Amino acid sequence: MRKACIVLPTYNEAENIEILIPKIFRAVEKLNNWEVHILVVDSLSPDKTAEIVKKLMKKYPRLHLLVTAKEGLGKAYIKGFNEAIRTINPYLFFEMDADLSHDPAVLPNFFKQIELGADFVIGSRYIKGGSIPKDWGFHRKIFSFLGNMIVRLGFMKLKITDWTSGYRAIKSWLIKSVFDHIKNYSGYVFQIALLDQAIKRQAIIKETPISFQNRKKGVSKINFSQYIFQVLIYVFLNSSFIKYVIVGFIGFFIDFALSYTMIEKLHFKKESFWLVTAISAEMAIISNFILNNYWSFSYKKLENKVSTFIISFLKFNFVSLGALIIQAFGIQILTNFFGPQYWYIYKVLIIGLIIIPYSYTLYNKFIWKNK
Repeated sequence: MRKACIVLPTYNEAENIEILIPKIFRAVEKLNNWEVHILVVDSLSPDKTAEIVKKLMKKYPRLHLLVTAKEGLGKAYIKGFNEAIRTINPYLFFEMDADLSHDPAVLPNFFKQIELGADFVIGSRYIKGGSIPKDWGFHRKIFSFLGNMIVRLGFMKLKITDWTSGYRAIKSWLIKSVFDHIKNYSGYVFQIALLDQAIKRQAIIKETPISFQNRKKGVSKINFSQYIFQVLIYVFLNSSFIKYVIVGFIGFFIDFALSYTMIEKLHFKKESFWLVTAISAEMAIISNFILNNYWSFSYKKLENKVSTFIISFLKFNFVSLGALIIQAFGIQILTNFFGPQYWYIYKVLIIGLIIIPYSYTLYNKFIWKNK
């Protein structure tokens, strides 16, 4: 029988915790293959949340309590994971809110996905069968949608519909492997960092629908403006896609600067413009290849073998040539249909909507493949 541990960070959840814990144990009592524990990580709640948990522990032997300083959601989870590994050694961890916004009745669905081979199961509000509260204010819906879309687009991982969900099941091997990274984050961006690292470690990610509920008692702890800012910073610093776009701009600058120097300063003749273009473009390609390998895709950079570099560089050139052909034909077709006066708009649209996703996808499939 495998062990699972549901980690519940709490701060002033006295009114909710004594309702939630019995609900969880009732929801999992028919899971014959699992021994389910609950670890409440209480951050010195002045409303005596910990005292209620201690009373419940007399009834539920698989209920545990860890009291810590108030340092934010991420730190509470890290301490909870460490404590559970030391005392319970679970095969599976759960993250779950203690304010009754996450329905314990759907817990068996998470276990089913794990048993089918998933390493990381997300309770999604944005797939069929999932939902957010109808009475959420407009600003709350915008913040939820915006925060989620920033991450989905920023990491170019559109298949994952709910990056910001706090209802999750995660295998312990994965938690252990990402400790060194996620321990640096607190607050709600911790959840994004954990999922980001799971993807980079090629974990099998699945989603199961959940209906998110408004808390009935107590006060929400989330600061939405701070949350969005933290999300933006994390995505900017950790997204390989954004780094790839920045590298592309650097390549564009190198291409333009070399062409300008050779044409305007060194006065190459117009008969040699094709050579100028070829040289400047290839220098930009070399720059892009090196920066992408050691920065954008550093977590899966190429092996330090000459043969690997040569073959990969040739593939990189081939993908770049394909992007050039797409751009040339695209601009020609659009100018024929809509006139040449807006050529620069066509160029921006083709690069933004076609070239960038095309190149990024092929680089990940054929050059910087998952190891």
